[in-house]
Amino acid sequence: MVLLENDSFLTELTRLFQKCRTSGSVVITLKKYDGRTKPVPRKGHSESFEPVDNKCLIRASDGKKKISTVVTTKEVIKFQMAYSNLLRAHMDGLKKKDKKSKSKKTKATQ
Repeated sequence: MVLLENDSFLTELTRLFQKCRTSGSVVITLKKYDGRTKPVPRKGHSESFEPVDNKCLIRASDGKKKISTVVTTKEVIKFQMAYSNLLRAHMDGLKKKDKKSKSKKTKATQ
């Protein structure tokens, strides 16, 4: 997985969306990131670790290529605005939901 800067992450995410426009999907995950690169030790070896500030780890994958970035609290507003504009621009490829399942339920109940 490639850890990128915020701006380069957004450009790579745009490329992933364009690549998967006709077929395929892009999976995006967000989670709280405390800055640790090693797993938390088990019970007997407690290590006191306090994160300096809250961070968010954002990952994106198309199944073959994986990219990620870390957003700090200072950069959240700027990143969120750019990220939301990017999502709005690429949400036109969503499939419409069929209403056939509703009509099948009504026939089954009668």
